[in-house]
Amino acid sequence: MMSGGDESKRFTRRDASKLIGGALVSLSPAVRLSAAVRGAARESAKGAAADATPSGQEARLTPQPSDVSGLSPLETKAGLTAEDVAFLEEMERRGCLYFSEQAGPATGQVLDRAVNRTSTGAMDRRRPASIAATGFGLTALCIADSRGYMPGGRIRQQVIQTLDFHLNRLPHQHGFFFHYNDVTTGRALSWSEVSSIDTALLMCGVLTCRAYFDTDARIYDLATRLFERVEWPWMMNGGTTFSMGWHPDSGFISTRWDHYCELMMIYLLAIGSRSHPVPASAWDAFARPRIHYGPYNFISGRDPLFVHQYSHAWFDFVNVRDRYADYFANSVTATRAHKAFLATLRRGYNNDYWGVTASDWQHGYTAWGGPPLMGPVDGSVVPCAAAGSLPFLPKECVRVLRALYDQHGTDAWGRYGFCDAFHPSQYWYDPDVLGIDVGIGVLMAENLRTRFVWDTFMKNPEPQAAMLACGFRTI
Repeated sequence: MMSGGDESKRFTRRDASKLIGGALVSLSPAVRLSAAVRGAARESAKGAAADATPSGQEARLTPQPSDVSGLSPLETKAGLTAEDVAFLEEMERRGCLYFSEQAGPATGQVLDRAVNRTSTGAMDRRRPASIAATGFGLTALCIADSRGYMPGGRIRQQVIQTLDFHLNRLPHQHGFFFHYNDVTTGRALSWSEVSSIDTALLMCGVLTCRAYFDTDARIYDLATRLFERVEWPWMMNGGTTFSMGWHPDSGFISTRWDHYCELMMIYLLAIGSRSHPVPASAWDAFARPRIHYGPYNFISGRDPLFVHQYSHAWFDFVNVRDRYADYFANSVTATRAHKAFLATLRRGYNNDYWGVTASDWQHGYTAWGGPPLMGPVDGSVVPCAAAGSLPFLPKECVRVLRALYDQHGTDAWGRYGFCDAFHPSQYWYDPDVLGIDVGIGVLMAENLRTRFVWDTFMKNPEPQAAMLACGFRTI
């Protein structure tokens, strides 16, 4: 699943140097200071952030002492320090802010992308909303509520607004949504398809809200009706695997979700559906090709790193396997291979500078990475590559994220955290963030720290039933 932001960038992309003069809410220096002075540093940063936050937003942009006063057992087990946790807290808080400020107030739809170098938090003027970004956003709102990032009443109202709009007003086909829609009206954009994978991403967010707000009858009802309306067999179009989508003018897309990638969520959601299920045999219908790179042997197609992250953001594959693989361990190996591969390219990648996945680059949007080499990997770095792999390689991923901030934060860090991609030796820093890239970092950081998304999403009976039907067992 990739962003379709190229269409909108023709009108809004500008050289990053033109934005250098814009106000930038910088990360609290607390993540680099000794414990003795962290509290004072946070209070200073808190004041600066408050000055840059619009009146009435009530957004807290820096970690408070109580937020990181003690490490969770999972954080300790992962070998994180208090400074590491403060950094992740800041990254999550800013990411959650994106899904509050860059969502249509009347629709709840989340913008595909927005400018990052801003101090106002005003909604971006571009109009394409992404249902995938909205799925990440619904989950991020649950995280924001659990951590007290913003008033709970406001979060609950946004969740209800989002679910109600998608159930009752946003156009759909058999429960599947167009990938991109106008953020204000909900009208499908002319170049957009009805997307199977992006609908699945939205449904992961819908089910997370249903489980988290399970005592709210209205949220529970809206979420259940949205999920149970999806006619999963329709998207198979008579085959054993899912079509990638459907166009009003030309019908089903001929390419299919037929080899291992981020597709696991589609199959598990469909198999677990109580209203429109597909048979459990569909789990066996997609191929699981292998990549051999040096000492690394793992299941993967020739795809960017994010394919090893997205389904793992919600479905809990830790310490379980089916008859084919331990998919969590597979993602660990894929991340190790990716890091090792980049180091061989001699394009500036090292332990403090690595990570490339589908993202913006200087000339638009691209799918790139490896191994094997895919796309124009040119020495750019994409922070969400490491952020999305935080549960897989905690120490390595936290190290590179903190190094990227320490060395390039003046230019690469903004209101919503890291910009989408940058190439410091080329003096290029993307002015934008992408909702799906912000989202995967927020969700995986929280899973590393507390397992919150995994534990919440897996309370739903549908994913539990699906994994049981597919033969998953505890290792």
